[in-house]
Amino acid sequence: MNKNEIIDVFTKELRKNIHHAGWRREETDNVVRHVAEHNDKGFILYSKLDETSVHKEIEKELHYFNKMNQEFEWKVYDYDTPRNLVEILKSYQFEIEEPEALMILPISDNKKLLTAPIPDYVVQITEQKGIEDLINLEDKIWNTSHAELGERLLRDLKNHPEDLLIFGCYDNGILVSGAWMYFEKNTSFASLWGGSTFEEYRGRGYYTSLIAVRAQAAIQKGYKYLTVDASPMSKVILERHGFSCVAYSTPCQSPSNKL
Repeated sequence: MNKNEIIDVFTKELRKNIHHAGWRREETDNVVRHVAEHNDKGFILYSKLDETSVHKEIEKELHYFNKMNQEFEWKVYDYDTPRNLVEILKSYQFEIEEPEALMILPISDNKKLLTAPIPDYVVQITEQKGIEDLINLEDKIWNTSHAELGERLLRDLKNHPEDLLIFGCYDNGILVSGAWMYFEKNTSFASLWGGSTFEEYRGRGYYTSLIAVRAQAAIQKGYKYLTVDASPMSKVILERHGFSCVAYSTPCQSPSNKL
């Protein structure tokens, strides 16, 4: 597949049609919204807007989520319309975060990842203690609370264990790097998350091992692609492992003083 064909598949499967456990999917003529059923934000992954409809739709979504007493993220891709959607959202007081690279790997193309030995320090996390270690890692690296993430991972591991794999790299009993993967139901994609590593442990292959173990698990379950929303640092590493940047997305967080 070429870049445009991969984007088409990604848009159809992971933006238009995707269902996420813990969120209620609602489709209108112009957007696909996901309303949180637990203590999470809602989000909009797909919209089909133009210059004549964009302002009305933004106001409608702000009003809708406000009525639900729920903040939400509007994720805008650089091929979305109108092309200045991010700037329009900014004018409605959305908080605009740094763009993320949409990285995709056709798994079968990377034989090196698929045949890489998985070191003994890579452990699958299946219990609460391991998730607590992971959240402690995320909190310390990013200097902010990830309590909601911990609740979601625990909930998903309990209710949908077939859809989630969590791995950690331990050094002398300390979790120094961690990551997880969702098998996205009824799609060709497994999505990679996390990968944070304590600074003093970087450059030792932990991130690469976490990519490899998840790639091997994904292809065993019949998935064709891995996808990652990558920071600039991760983008460089992922490109070394055969991932391609096919687009950029910008997370836009709804204002607290919604319309």
